[in-house]
Amino acid sequence: MKLNYLLLDVFTRHRLQGNQLAVVTKGDGLLDGEMQAIAREFNLSETVFILKPNAERNTAAVRIFTPHTELPFAGHPTVGAAVVLGLQNKVSAVRLEEKIGLITALFEKADKRSGEARFALPRLPSRVADLTDKLGIAQALGIEVEDIGCDVYQPAVFSAGVTFHLVPVRDANVLKRIKVNRGIWNEVFKHDHNSAYVFTLTPDEPDNDLAARMFGMDIGEDPGTGSAAAALIGLLSEHATLANGQADFVLRQGHEMGRPCRITIQLRKDHDILIHGGIGGHAVVVSEGVLDLDD
Repeated sequence: MKLNYLLLDVFTRHRLQGNQLAVVTKGDGLLDGEMQAIAREFNLSETVFILKPNAERNTAAVRIFTPHTELPFAGHPTVGAAVVLGLQNKVSAVRLEEKIGLITALFEKADKRSGEARFALPRLPSRVADLTDKLGIAQALGIEVEDIGCDVYQPAVFSAGVTFHLVPVRDANVLKRIKVNRGIWNEVFKHDHNSAYVFTLTPDEPDNDLAARMFGMDIGEDPGTGSAAAALIGLLSEHATLANGQADFVLRQGHEMGRPCRITIQLRKDHDILIHGGIGGHAVVVSEGVLDLDD
């Protein structure tokens, strides 16, 4: 069995930056265990398998695997898959069947190897729980208790398909100082995947509104996490000053890792209720190859 694949850098216009992604372009016929083994072989934060869609009117079915488990939804794999399919099919929109549901992504080509994709969240974020143990959070992140909190934002657990512990911190300098304490991590961040998305506002940075780092999901630190940004939309929405209308944000992630990512975030409210959340970003093809699985 030989399988073609592409390697992309996502949430960036520039090769060798952003968040890496493997895309197996024709994964039909693979068993679940084989997909998991291939994802473990690539050993990237996620690997995408593009399959024939169940419904003829859709572009493709997409399955997303970390090296350890399958995810119902993830942001940078969705952006990467949409860019690959947009480039291959020469279309401006793709309909993706993911485990979480159907996602329609708008695609804009930049050149023959890169483009931008934007999509509405298939599931709006919801608050799962409060996160009140500030001492534990501080110890787990290697920061001070007084570093926790930013403007009106306080720690909370949200999910838009994947659960994240959202931790606002005082400023970008606190982000730089984080030192993960694995000894107590899972006790403090005890919900699914034990993932913490630490973020702050960046009023002094002209190119973005927010900065973040993501730790957990058995991958250490992740350079760019669209599903966490999707969860963050829930917390942003709770404190957005608009009762009606749209707010747009630009978030940077991965700078501390030397893999800068740029994620666009959109939320829309009607009568103070969140009715739309969107994620977007660029992706660029870095390389392509063939998996040779013949004995």
